[in-house]
Amino acid sequence: MYRVCGCCGALRPRYKRLVDNIFPEDPEDGLVKANMEKLTFYALSAPEKLDRIGAYLSERLSRDVARHRYGYVCIAMEALDQLLMACHCQSINLFVESFLKMVRKLLESDKPSLQILGTNSFVKFANIEEDTPSYHRSYDFFVSRFSEMCHSSYEDPDIRTKIRMAGIKGLQGVVRKTVNDELQANIWDPQHMDKIVPSLLFNLQSGERTESRSPSPLQASEKEKESPVELTERCFRELLGRAAYGNIKNAITPVLMHLDNHSLWEGKTFAVRCFKIIMYSIQSQHSHLVIQQLLGHLDANSKNSATVRAGIVEVLLEAAAIAASGSVGPTVLEVFNTLLRQLRLSVDYELTGSYDGSTNIGTKIIKAHEERQLQEAVIRTIGSFANTLPTYQRSEVMLFIMGKIPVPGVHLALPSTGSGHEGTRMIQVMLLKSLVQVTAGFQTTNMLTALPSSFLEPLLSFSLTEDPEVRLLVLQILLSLIDRHDNRPKFTKISIISDISVLKLKVDKCSRQDNLFMKKHGQQLYRHIYLGCKEHSSGRQHYETLFALLGLLSVELANEEVVVDLIRLALALQDLALSTDEALPIFNRCAVHALAAAYLNLICQLTTVPAFCQHIHEVIEVRQKESPYLLPEDVFIDNPKLPSSLVKVEGDVLFLQSKITEVLGGSGYNTDRLATPYVPQYTEDTSSTGWIFKSDIVKNCEGKML
Repeated sequence: MYRVCGCCGALRPRYKRLVDNIFPEDPEDGLVKANMEKLTFYALSAPEKLDRIGAYLSERLSRDVARHRYGYVCIAMEALDQLLMACHCQSINLFVESFLKMVRKLLESDKPSLQILGTNSFVKFANIEEDTPSYHRSYDFFVSRFSEMCHSSYEDPDIRTKIRMAGIKGLQGVVRKTVNDELQANIWDPQHMDKIVPSLLFNLQSGERTESRSPSPLQASEKEKESPVELTERCFRELLGRAAYGNIKNAITPVLMHLDNHSLWEGKTFAVRCFKIIMYSIQSQHSHLVIQQLLGHLDANSKNSATVRAGIVEVLLEAAAIAASGSVGPTVLEVFNTLLRQLRLSVDYELTGSYDGSTNIGTKIIKAHEERQLQEAVIRTIGSFANTLPTYQRSEVMLFIMGKIPVPGVHLALPSTGSGHEGTRMIQVMLLKSLVQVTAGFQTTNMLTALPSSFLEPLLSFSLTEDPEVRLLVLQILLSLIDRHDNRPKFTKISIISDISVLKLKVDKCSRQDNLFMKKHGQQLYRHIYLGCKEHSSGRQHYETLFALLGLLSVELANEEVVVDLIRLALALQDLALSTDEALPIFNRCAVHALAAAYLNLICQLTTVPAFCQHIHEVIEVRQKESPYLLPEDVFIDNPKLPSSLVKVEGDVLFLQSKITEVLGGSGYNTDRLATPYVPQYTEDTSSTGWIFKSDIVKNCEGKML
C-alpha cells in the first residue's frame, strides 16, 4: 500500500510535490520561479512542514551530488537560499540543520565549483538574523573547512584564488553568525582562533609577495580589485573590531605565533602591517592589551636573535604611535621597565658575545652589529611611548629611567654580567639616550615640577664624569627640559650676531615658579656649565651645547639676579681660559674664549644697556682684527684656525669685569655682585647622588671647594 502511494504522484505528500515541481526537465532552464513561489507560500502557511521540506531537499541534493547532476544541485541550493530568506518562524532551526547538512555535503566535495556554491549559500545564511536561538548547533566543521580552503594549493591559479576567497568569505560568515550570539559555540576560543587567524594572515602574506607584480589601481580591472588580500584585510578588521575586552588575547596570540613560526619578525614589514591593522581595528580602549601582549612576547624572546627582538620592538614602536594618548593604561611603567630590561640585556649580549655569558668570538662581531640596531630601536620606541603620555606621567617615567641608570658605588644590587666598567658605561649611555627621547618636546609651565631635585641632582652628577658622550647627553636632556618656547634651534650654532632680533627669540616674563627654581638650582647649573668647560675631552659639540644652555637660561629663566650671575659666569670662563694652571689644550682655551665672547654678545643685547653693548662690541672688533682665533667663527669650524700658543691674550682683546660692573651698575644692577668674581659654589647635598662623583668634583674644583 505504501509502495503504491510512493509511486503515485497524486498520493505523494504535498510538500514533496511542491519541491519536485521547482525542478525543470532540463537543469539548464534553472529554477521554475512560479512553482518556487508556491513552495514558499506553502512553507509560510504551514511552518511545521519546513523541516520536512528541508529534509527532502537535502535528500534530493545528496542524490544529485552522487550522480554528478550538478545543475540540479545548484537549483536545490537556490531553493534553499530563497526559503531561508523568506522564513523566520520558530521551526526554522530544524530547517537550518538540513540546510547546513547540505552545505557541508558541498564543502566536502572535491569539485571547486561545489565548494564555492556551498560557501556562497553559507554566507547568505550567515547574514540572516534568526528569530529563535539555537542551543545545539555547531560550526566546528565550517571553521576547519573554510580554513583549509584559505590554504588551497589547487593547480590552476585562477581556481585557487577563487577557492581561497571562498574560504575567507566563509570564515567571515562564521564570525558574523556566532560572534554576538552567546548561545553559540564561542568563536573566540583558542581552538577556533588558532585556525581562523593564521588562515587570514596566510592570505595577507601571500598577497604581499605578489604585490610588486600587480598593476596600478588605475589599470586594475574590477576582478583584480577584489583580491584575496583586500578581502582578507576586511575580514581581519571586522574580526578584530568585534573583539571584546576578554577576547583580545585569544585574537592576538595566534598572530604572534604565526609571525614566530614563519620567521616574519626579521623582515619587519609584514609584522608592522599586521599590527597596524590590529591597532586601527580594535576598540581604542583595548590598545593597551595589545601592547601588553607584545611586551610579554618580547620578554619571551629575550634569548632569541637580535633581529627577532628588533622586529618586535619596531612593531611596538608603530603600536605606540597609533595608540591614543593615555591608552597605554595602567601598564605605563611596565612598558618602560620591559624596554629598559631589554636594553640592558642587549648591552650584555653585545659585550659578552653570547646569550649565556660565555664568550663566542666567532659570532661576536655580527651579533654586536645587530644588537646595536636593536638598542637604537628600543630607544626610539621609548621615545614613541613617552610622546603618547600626558605631562605628569612623562615626569614619572623620567624619574623611573633615572633610577635605572647604574652608578658605580651606589647601585650595588646590579646583576653581575661580567661586562664590567664598559658594560656600566654603555648602559649609562643607552639610558641617557632614552631620557633624551622621553624629554624631547616636553612642555611644562613649572620648572620645579619638570626638574625636581630627585631628577636634576643625579642628572647633573653625570655631567661630571670623564666620559664626553655621557656629558653631552646630559646637556641635551637639560636643553629639552628648559626650552619651553622652541628657542633651542636658534642657538644651535655659536656665532657673533650683530643684531639678535633676527633670531626672533620668544621671551616671556619670568614667573614666580621660575624665580624659585633658579634660586634653588641656579648655582648647580652654573657650576656644571663651568666644570663642563674645564673638561679636556670637551669638543666642539660640547661647547655648542653649553652655549645653547646659557642662551636658554637667559631667555627662559632669567630675572635681574640671574642675568648678573650669568655675566659673572661668562667672565669666569674667560679667566678659566687665561689660566695656565688648568693645562687646557689650545683648542679648549680658544673655545672657551669664543664661547664667552658669543654669550656676552647675546646677553648684552638682551639687557639693552647701550654702554654694556658698546664695550662688548669694541672687544669683539679688536679680536676680529688682532685675534680672530678667540671668536667662534674661527674656532667652531671643521678646521679651526688656531695659534701654536696663547701667551699674549691681554689688553683690549679681553672683556673687563670692572668696566662691565661700572656700566651695569649705572643702569641699576647690583654692583656688589657684579664686582665679585664667580667661583663655583658647592651647596649642601645630602642625597646619595650628590656624592657619587666626589673624586671628580675635587679633581675639577682643584682647591676651590668651599
